[in-house]
Amino acid sequence: MAEQLELFEITNKPTNIPFAEKMRPRKILDIVGQDKVLGEGKFLRRMIESGKLHSFIMWGPPGCGKTTIARYIESNTEQRFVSFSAVLSKITDVKDVMKQAAFTLKETNKSTILFIDEIHRFSKSQQDAFLPFIESGAIILIGATTENPSFEVIPALLSRCHVFVLEKLNHSSLMDILKRTLNETNSDLIFTKQTLEYLADQSGGDGRKAINNLEIIIRHFGDKKNLSITDIGNLLSKKSLFYDKNGEEHYNLISALHKSLRGSDPQAGLYWLARMLESGEDPMYIVRRLVRFATEDIGLADPNAIIQAIAIKESVAFLGMPEANTALAQLVIYLGTAPKSNSVYTAYKTASTDAINTGHYGVPLHIRNAPTKLMEKLDYGKDYEYSHNHKNHYFYQKFFPEIMNEKEYYEPSKFGFEKDIKKRLDWWKNLKEKQIEEEK
Repeated sequence: MAEQLELFEITNKPTNIPFAEKMRPRKILDIVGQDKVLGEGKFLRRMIESGKLHSFIMWGPPGCGKTTIARYIESNTEQRFVSFSAVLSKITDVKDVMKQAAFTLKETNKSTILFIDEIHRFSKSQQDAFLPFIESGAIILIGATTENPSFEVIPALLSRCHVFVLEKLNHSSLMDILKRTLNETNSDLIFTKQTLEYLADQSGGDGRKAINNLEIIIRHFGDKKNLSITDIGNLLSKKSLFYDKNGEEHYNLISALHKSLRGSDPQAGLYWLARMLESGEDPMYIVRRLVRFATEDIGLADPNAIIQAIAIKESVAFLGMPEANTALAQLVIYLGTAPKSNSVYTAYKTASTDAINTGHYGVPLHIRNAPTKLMEKLDYGKDYEYSHNHKNHYFYQKFFPEIMNEKEYYEPSKFGFEKDIKKRLDWWKNLKEKQIEEEK
């Protein structure tokens, strides 16, 4: 059994323990919903069952089982186990434990398991403190975080820890948790399959929230026998959407919106837009990304897309939220149903590569401006042909650097307005070829 280190000595064991704490699984098979890391033969499960632990970090959304796994390890290890929450603890407290762990290693040749919940709350400079103790074997670090460790954990620490990705609990796993919790209570309340399924749906993939909601219901409706979905819905507050405006989910949702519109699916686009707006995302951030979309994925296939996007930008700034939600919805529908082309995007991308590689090439003399007499003497602008003075208002002359071959960066697609652009380009190309042939 693990040796506990308590910051405050507790003399009386509390009895009014929340359901979520009481229901911590006692068997590894009772930890549901994480078969990808705890299934038969998986690395994390083999580590736990063998007792040969290595430092690792668990990354996953709230209520997916990170702390549950750590507590299970605590209950089934002979090694000294110390746990901290980065929300409540100071790094100095953790450093004291690590120094004690170093002494324990020296005296007993045993490592201390150090569990840090919400490890991303420690600054990156504070995380440096773990490194020498992990390297010496004084501690085996188990970290838990809801944030992407690629962004929030220093690379040196990441390289010394295996990262296990835990998933949001699915509907089936939540139903298992709720049924098991009900079996452990003495409540006379009757839950139908429908009411339990509703409760599972309201938890948003968070097992802890599902149990906490169940506990609220049992305590509130203690004398009632039959519960309806309406009863539960009236008691529980509106479900909060899982969204981190500064973390990975921020980028996941805007990516989902962008890709839905690129795939010409305005219905999915509306869904992802609503997910972001209802979670409190800055509408100006969304509209900035949609302005970019108008040029990157539509471009000249529909020149009105950028006009529409800028008009909606002004509407969002003028109206604010929540009134601007329909303006953004209008833009999402317009962009999702517009003809798609990335010709502008790929044209600039290719041109920028050439510009970087040939930035030392001079501008041809004939297309240089000559605002002074000296420049005229240096042949700036010499032999330049003014296109409007020629038939069809066109005259071919080379506009690329003299030592560089002409390129065709922009290739219009066959969709929308770009069909007309292609006709124009083909017409000018034909005039060019005729002129070159006549000048031979």
